[in-house]
Amino acid sequence: MKSKKSDRTLRAFVNDQSGATAIEYSLIAAGIAAAIIATVASLGTSTNAMWQTISDAIH
Repeated sequence: MKSKKSDRTLRAFVNDQSGATAIEYSLIAAGIAAAIIATVASLGTSTNAMWQTISDAIH
């Protein structure tokens, strides 16, 4: 009797895809976050250079 219950529990665990889906969404979110960070860092550097050029032209 206990063997059948543990077999059903094991099959249910193996067939459950919700954990895999959560991991996939987490990986997608991490990729998007990395792209945003890289873009902001790049824009920050170019924006800083632009303002420095303007400041040098004024002085």
